[in-house]
Amino acid sequence: MASSRTLASALALAAAATVAAPVTAHASPPGTKDVTAVMFEWNFASVAKECTNTLGPAGYGYVQVSPPAEHIQGAQWWTSYQPVSYKIAGRLGDRTAFQNMVNTCHAAGVKVVVDTVINHMSAGSGTGIGGSSYTKYNYPGLYSSFDFDDCTSQISNYQDRWNVQHCELVGLADLDTGESYVRGAIAGYLNDLLSLGVDGFRIDAAKHMDAADLANIKSRLTNTSVYWKQEVIYGSGEAVQPTEYTGNGDVQEFRYAYDLKRVFNSENLAHLKNYGEGWGYMSSSVAGVFVDNHDTERNGSTLSYKDNANYTLANVFMLAWPYGAPDINSGYEFSDTDAGPPNGGTVNACWQDGWKCQHNWPEIKSMVAFRNATRGESVTNWWDNGGDAIAFGRGSKGFVAINHESSSLSRTYQTSLAAGTYCNLQNNTTVTVDSNGQFSATLGANTALAIYTGKSGC
Repeated sequence: MASSRTLASALALAAAATVAAPVTAHASPPGTKDVTAVMFEWNFASVAKECTNTLGPAGYGYVQVSPPAEHIQGAQWWTSYQPVSYKIAGRLGDRTAFQNMVNTCHAAGVKVVVDTVINHMSAGSGTGIGGSSYTKYNYPGLYSSFDFDDCTSQISNYQDRWNVQHCELVGLADLDTGESYVRGAIAGYLNDLLSLGVDGFRIDAAKHMDAADLANIKSRLTNTSVYWKQEVIYGSGEAVQPTEYTGNGDVQEFRYAYDLKRVFNSENLAHLKNYGEGWGYMSSSVAGVFVDNHDTERNGSTLSYKDNANYTLANVFMLAWPYGAPDINSGYEFSDTDAGPPNGGTVNACWQDGWKCQHNWPEIKSMVAFRNATRGESVTNWWDNGGDAIAFGRGSKGFVAINHESSSLSRTYQTSLAAGTYCNLQNNTTVTVDSNGQFSATLGANTALAIYTGKSGC
């Protein structure tokens, strides 16, 4: 088995895809609320409570939970990404806890997306966290050696499609997803989750499976139009590219997160004026976007909670900007990048025991309602100072200003909003828009302002 450090970094490298622009399918999470709170390594009971207490009231459309399948033993987070069976028997809870979480989140108006690990099984042998015995390439009652790819060496060449999709990701037993039995077994797992009420899947390491294999698996589901979000990490010049997978559903646009880090850390926010397709990204309708995820916050390729105001403002921008379907990463503090969740995944309260709860940071959480209220509106009234201060409207529904400069900024903004009093979601102060659609405001260094129609009082 690869060292844990190698495994953690390489699991981060698990996806991307190339060539023509196929017909798109099931783009963006269905419904009027497209923001997903990604509750990384939260146990199911804690997710259920958070759906009721925070996610539903804030307007989150979806919650994404970490892999529920039985996995190898160990305290490290990445043990969740080494399944040994498809029983719901992982560290985060059993089948009953999972079913209760789905029901509770649905009652709160929040749909459930499951992070699914279907490219591979484990890297070693032993007894799983739910009691199942296994050896690499032999998972009794599920898979035998005939169900794995013939290449048993590690992936070594991302310019070689066959190598990427048939060899082993950091020594993990690579399933032969071209085989009918394997496709059926994976579909059986996903159908079991659908029977419990799940609304969508994040496909981990999608880059390492042929897009046609995934299409076949999806065709076997009891709900073939289920929301489908694929992890396909873009790599320039690589044999497998993200656009290959858009025919199956959404694809995570990693360049969005990489570039946000660079812009917020060392370039000017003024450059964001045409962010999205204008930067060569996939179509907004098929792109899953994020400021960070569990891999990238650990490998340093994106911003993370450790970047403080840069991180907060990047999330504010993402939620205000009409490109893609946004994920808000909500994890825990770490110094050791392998460290598993505090309390085994139990969250007693936000901002205790190391839980960061980014989904509940007031500056971020308040923008979910803004996004829902301005959905479908184009960008209007763009303004920038050529540097790190920007402002823009979302039609006649909302307006945002971000001051990423090192000193405060006072000015008058032109909007397309109706005259009236609005609540600045970022600090709960009122803003008065006059009959010309203008308002004046002072923004402190590294702060933002966001107002929208329908939110007048604070």
